[in-house]
Amino acid sequence: MEDIFEKEIKKYTVFKNKDVLSPHYLPDKLPHREKQIDKIMKTLAPILKNSRAHNLFIYGKTGVGKTASVKHVLKNMETVKEKYNVNVRGVIINCVKSNSKYQIMLSIAERCYPNENFSGYSFAPIVDKVMSFMEKNNLHLIVVLDEIDKVKTELDELIYTLTRINDDLRRGSLTLIGISNRATFKEALDPRSKSSLCEEELVFPPYDAEQLEEILRERVVDGYKKGSVDASAIRLAAALAAQESGDARYALKLITKAGEIADDEGSKRVTDRHVEKARKKAEEEIIYEIINTLPEHQKIVLYAVALLSKSKSYYKTLADGSDKERILFTGEIYDEYKRLCKQRGRKARSSRWCKQYINDLEMLGLLTTSISGKGVRGTTTLVKLDFPPENIERILKRELG
Repeated sequence: MEDIFEKEIKKYTVFKNKDVLSPHYLPDKLPHREKQIDKIMKTLAPILKNSRAHNLFIYGKTGVGKTASVKHVLKNMETVKEKYNVNVRGVIINCVKSNSKYQIMLSIAERCYPNENFSGYSFAPIVDKVMSFMEKNNLHLIVVLDEIDKVKTELDELIYTLTRINDDLRRGSLTLIGISNRATFKEALDPRSKSSLCEEELVFPPYDAEQLEEILRERVVDGYKKGSVDASAIRLAAALAAQESGDARYALKLITKAGEIADDEGSKRVTDRHVEKARKKAEEEIIYEIINTLPEHQKIVLYAVALLSKSKSYYKTLADGSDKERILFTGEIYDEYKRLCKQRGRKARSSRWCKQYINDLEMLGLLTTSISGKGVRGTTTLVKLDFPPENIERILKRELG
């Protein structure tokens, strides 16, 4: 039988190890996150003395190294725990997939008892099983709730349960780390949960162009064949990603997609032209990935912004009228949001929540807000969509149905 794969397998490629270019790859060194790693390490260090560590809340925009830094510290703790004669285990839970208090507690229990079937267990017995395992093994458990803001139900009760486990343990401890793209997320928690989770807080700033260039250069050395990527192509990918809120994931996506385009063209070098082509292809993928994880009401607010941006005439934003942007007022966004909620049989949230959703969408790099200046009566927040409204509308039509 003819080998239909042979031609593809033998085809020249610019890549040496494509896995190294994945955002999920964890390198031995994380450039420009030394301060943040040091803070996480200092927060968790008491565990190596068999003591309880403080809970930690981490926030920052997408692609700024939050999860990677936590994984880096946990990996290092795993290598030194025998030296300090401490039983420590990290459990990282993706709250996009496990988005209820029950699913999260079940995930923790399954890591403790990998061979046990928990079907039919209610929440409280699962908590008891986890506590029993911790006490029996003198286990210091570090629970990392990645994208904690995606938990849909009973988050306050979950946080309260996890942070109060230590009160009933005679041996071992539980430390909670919450990671979110939204700095404002904690304001939605009740005071009891907020004080428990946010014993320590850590902000991850966006990367700048120079930092992203260094990150890409290091990945390119291991991910691409020697001499197959132009230095200018790396600089361009870094500069484009710096404009997109300093997102290292976006930078890696650009440089990877540029290599795929070069392979498709039969080119032996990745150039600026390939990066420009990659940017056009990657943009909609990035938008879709972000939108796909949004809660329903944030999607509806974004849909309102997209529809208004398509239909609204340009509004002069500068005092001298020298520039024009497609700008919206928060009031008209709220009116359109209410209309869309009614159309879909959903109960609209308050205008305060709508403003909160707008802030969240800005944190994700989908919108830009500013305070009105001269030429606008009173002071109000102005909103601008950062992507073509037609692209956003097309994605949300598919998402919302």
